[in-house]
Amino acid sequence: MHRRDVLRLGSAALGASVIGGSTATAHPGPYRPYGSVAVDGAKEAVVGPDGQYVFVAATTGYAVVDVSVADRPEVVADRRDLLADRENGPIRGIYDVKLDGDRLVVVGPANPIPGALAGMLVEDVSDPTNPETVAFYEADHPIHNCYLDGDYAYLTANDGAKNPIVIADVSGDSPEEVARWSLPDYDEAWSDVPPWLRSTHDVWVHDGVAYLAEWDAGTWLLDVSDPTAPSYISHIEGVPRDALLDLSEGEMRRQGMTPPGNHHFVSVTDDSSLLGVGRESWARQTEEDGLVGGPSGIDLWDISDPTAPERLTTIDPPTTDDPVYGGVWTTAHNFEFRGERLYSSWYQGGVKRHDISDPSNPEELTWWRNPSEASFWTAQLAVPGETFVASDMGVPRGEGAELYVFPDHAGDQENPPSLTNGTESTDGSNVVTATPTPNASDAESQSTPTSDVDAPGFGVGVGLTALGLAGWRLADRRPE
Repeated sequence: MHRRDVLRLGSAALGASVIGGSTATAHPGPYRPYGSVAVDGAKEAVVGPDGQYVFVAATTGYAVVDVSVADRPEVVADRRDLLADRENGPIRGIYDVKLDGDRLVVVGPANPIPGALAGMLVEDVSDPTNPETVAFYEADHPIHNCYLDGDYAYLTANDGAKNPIVIADVSGDSPEEVARWSLPDYDEAWSDVPPWLRSTHDVWVHDGVAYLAEWDAGTWLLDVSDPTAPSYISHIEGVPRDALLDLSEGEMRRQGMTPPGNHHFVSVTDDSSLLGVGRESWARQTEEDGLVGGPSGIDLWDISDPTAPERLTTIDPPTTDDPVYGGVWTTAHNFEFRGERLYSSWYQGGVKRHDISDPSNPEELTWWRNPSEASFWTAQLAVPGETFVASDMGVPRGEGAELYVFPDHAGDQENPPSLTNGTESTDGSNVVTATPTPNASDAESQSTPTSDVDAPGFGVGVGLTALGLAGWRLADRRPE
């Protein structure tokens, strides 16, 4: 999916903003959103090619939002309880949608729901105000994330065993699997690593290469120039495989939640020279070591030679005095490269814009946050030089979810709120962030829910909250 940088005529002035009850022309003064609109259950968001419509995964369905008037975004389609007429329907736990042309894929459930209908809807969104389902691909595994590239959809398939990436042909009215690839199929030794710690959390596809975020196993690059025959190119720094073996339940829990590792989201620049790896992690309070770990940031890698990635730098996360899973979340989440800009989300840590014209020294241009009300899932450019959008899953999670529209320019938030738990300020000294290794790794050296599970990261959400460690052990003993 490659969105065109189309400037919409007649929207340069953007009219009057009514955020905060004040009216301003062309958004002068302190940096703030133009506007927002409620989208119940909002998770991932993707923007249509002209920047007018935003498609939002919304847990129980998906919504389409018209953002052409920046201070008055409007929900123009809200599709819920999809496939409710099917056995075990409707599709639930919809955390991701992806768009290519006039086709949108909608996947779920993100995390395991025993007995629930799972799969991928293919939607015709040629009229964004009146989308229609044109096909359905039924799966026997949860689908946390996906990617749509032309006629092929790439689906995470965390089955608690091999955790493959599944590739499906969606060109017709009966989508079908054409290939799959997994770490244990590539190297059987990965079968000895607990599945949770090598979950296929997300996927990005560009110019014939698929980039897989494999949690503690790192990020893996596959040649998908022929999507029916994916093959290994290289991979970059994960936790050494030997360090993931023979862990106690407590060690496994700590390993999966804290850095290093935690490869959660990946994306590349349009020329495929720069790879961003977002890491999702928290701190844990331990008896022996006190507070360990903390939120992680976005690593920038030079992949001009994809067989020999080189780390350039890390954009650190905002700091908080309460970095545990039940505290204030400021770890990296989803992001987008557009030209020389990086648009990023940091949950309660807010949204940011960076200048990455020198990727070894990214410059922060914009930072806006409201941690008591907003927890951002993604940030995506809408109209270059005018607007970007960000989906907010709400605080507490799932309450008050919205889609925000922001100015696409530099600026400073007036009196930005502190990222604390309300008891004390923080200088970040108690937070340990990920310390990545300098270069690429050598591939050869390295209680069950009955309803939707609202867990953002597959690693923590499924490995601990949803399935539990015992569930993974049972999955490990399944026949292949």
